[in-house]
Amino acid sequence: MSKIIASAAIRGAHKLVKNTEDTIEKAIGEKGKDFVFEFPDTAFYLPMIYAMTGFAVKTLADMKVAIGMAKEMLHPEPEEHLWKPYLGEALDSGMAMLFAEEIILALRYINGLEPAVDPETGYIYNGFITDTIQRNLGIQLVDGRMPGFAAIIGAAPDDDTAVKIVREIQEKNILTFLSGQARDKNGNLTNVTQQLLRKKVELGWDTYIVPLGPDTEHTLYALDWSVRASLIFGGKKPGDFKTHLKYTKDRVFAFALVLGELDDIKWSTGAGAINMGYPAVCDTDVPVIHPTGVCIYEEVDKEFDHNRIVQKAIEVRGLKVTVEKPPIPVSYGPAFEGERIRKEDMFIEFGGQRSPAFELVRTKELDEIEDGKVIIIGTDVEERYKKGGLMPLGVVVDVAGRKMQKDFESIIERKLHHNANEAQGLWHMGQRDIVWMRISNQAFKDGITLEHIGVIHNTMTHNRFKSIVDKVQVTIYVDEKDVLALQEEAKKAYKERDKRLGGMTDESVDTFYSCLLCQSFAPSHVCVISPERLGLCGAYNWLDTKAAFEIDPTGGNQPILKGEAIDSVKGRWTGVDDYLKANSAGKVETLNLYTIMDNPMTSCGCFECIISIIPEANGVMIVNRGFTGMTPAGMKFSTLAGSVGGGTQNPGFMGIGVNFITSKKFLFADGGIKRIVWMTKALKERIAEDFKKRAEEEGVPDLLDKIADETICEDSEKLLEFLTGVGHPALEMEPMF
Repeated sequence: MSKIIASAAIRGAHKLVKNTEDTIEKAIGEKGKDFVFEFPDTAFYLPMIYAMTGFAVKTLADMKVAIGMAKEMLHPEPEEHLWKPYLGEALDSGMAMLFAEEIILALRYINGLEPAVDPETGYIYNGFITDTIQRNLGIQLVDGRMPGFAAIIGAAPDDDTAVKIVREIQEKNILTFLSGQARDKNGNLTNVTQQLLRKKVELGWDTYIVPLGPDTEHTLYALDWSVRASLIFGGKKPGDFKTHLKYTKDRVFAFALVLGELDDIKWSTGAGAINMGYPAVCDTDVPVIHPTGVCIYEEVDKEFDHNRIVQKAIEVRGLKVTVEKPPIPVSYGPAFEGERIRKEDMFIEFGGQRSPAFELVRTKELDEIEDGKVIIIGTDVEERYKKGGLMPLGVVVDVAGRKMQKDFESIIERKLHHNANEAQGLWHMGQRDIVWMRISNQAFKDGITLEHIGVIHNTMTHNRFKSIVDKVQVTIYVDEKDVLALQEEAKKAYKERDKRLGGMTDESVDTFYSCLLCQSFAPSHVCVISPERLGLCGAYNWLDTKAAFEIDPTGGNQPILKGEAIDSVKGRWTGVDDYLKANSAGKVETLNLYTIMDNPMTSCGCFECIISIIPEANGVMIVNRGFTGMTPAGMKFSTLAGSVGGGTQNPGFMGIGVNFITSKKFLFADGGIKRIVWMTKALKERIAEDFKKRAEEEGVPDLLDKIADETICEDSEKLLEFLTGVGHPALEMEPMF
């Protein structure tokens, strides 16, 4: 048995390292040793090699150097009696395997073979996971919505079993990566991606099911995702391989399910994954215990029962999975939030400008409502619903609680979108009076009724706001005259609410709030959230964190008493400094909320935008996550992010949430929005309405037209020409430093 597990791993590494070496030589012969390559949208070159060695692989010549490093990690195959000490050498070979796989996949990109295309279905696999996607999903990983991720390698015995396994993982809100292939019970070579496609399961990031590629080597993309979490969020340094391996084991909660027979490549890739803390559960009779009675790898286990294999993997990895599901006849969880219900698959829809629809949360006294009650008001409701097609919809959620505050209504209301969308077969967009909702044909066949919409809101409002909500009652209106009349009442409530919240300023409160959720990835990062500065991820504002503290007083959002103002212009207070010292392990001692130049706020890596100083223009540029082009700072977003994340303070660079741009406190000490000289076109369009209002308040109503974007220039020289030509105010302002 020991020979199987050790020799196979080493044999597989030898085979692929040799193949990779030959492929590099061929590529150099065709393109030259100075041919430059980088994976799409990443600042980390070939991330695994970069993280483990500190060596940036930029050219084919660099790949040759890196494969030489991999060869140095290889060992000859062992004698049977040497099984135990040789397992460590097998792990070395596993890391060599990961180096070789990373290079071979890079070479496939160079040759136009990545991302791979499935020959059976024409499906295009995801391929390399970009930095942008990693940062987009960062907040879900740190706030508990996504407790971890699974790598499924191979194929299930049949298509139905594949669907069952993946659906179970989906229901637990775990992100799933798919790679590799194996033979099913009929002897056909296939993979889980093909099995799911045959059953018409929707794949992609939105549904938490991401096919990486058809080969075992494609598992490397998932491992690259893990190690970049250490680089991006953990701020760990390239070359410090022990720290990276510890980080991926302790903070990136991943496991592997290996379905079907194992070959040398799978054993070797598995040995590399074990180095990174990935336990693996197989559905075949893999050797787990050596004849001597000693466990070969604690990280390898087996489970033949496919009804138990997911739970077994979760137990082996030690994941904490808490899923609270409303009593409805369909699956439920965030993994179903990204489902799309196309017109041909739709049973019924509400709103979307085709019928009136709205949602409203109202605060009531405890004796005014009946907890858990769902009331449906309308004529011939059941018959009209069963016909399908189109209906008006008014959803009124009445809540009562001893700790409930009117300011929390908007927070609960925003969650109605997630409540509905997380039910399989329900699709929801918008909020307030621009709601659009669909129910699929399959969900209707499974038994979803109008009453279930109320049940979902009752259950999930209790679950999500249990500390501030004691009673929930839902009333659903479906007659157009009722919906239109109540919609006017709702609009008045929205307007009153916006007016009340819009008047809040940093000066009007004595308490800010922290967000420590990202410390699971970036231990020294503390987000400080005030009424006029939301969290850098864009997901939490001051009211969100205030409510979160009421819901969970020991959670990741804690009150910060501002204390005395040290510098009201830069935004520095005694209480904030004291809190930072105590909660960043002493790494951050002071913070200025309103400047980029002096002790700006730290970031983990989930920021929506990056601000960077442009010294030549006496101003700043703002680039949003997802923009892959060049900027006047001479760096792309992915490279800039390396100067911002990891919980460090870097004057001249800062991560922010999009809505902070139009706050009156945006760079208040540096000159505010008049310092902005360059923004991406997409960002300008997104914030245009609010930005123009702010520009008028600042006396420069045409400021947005004077801000350059990528369609105007991508370098500082042309930027300066443009700014001079339009008379941008930054050129006349005091020097930034």
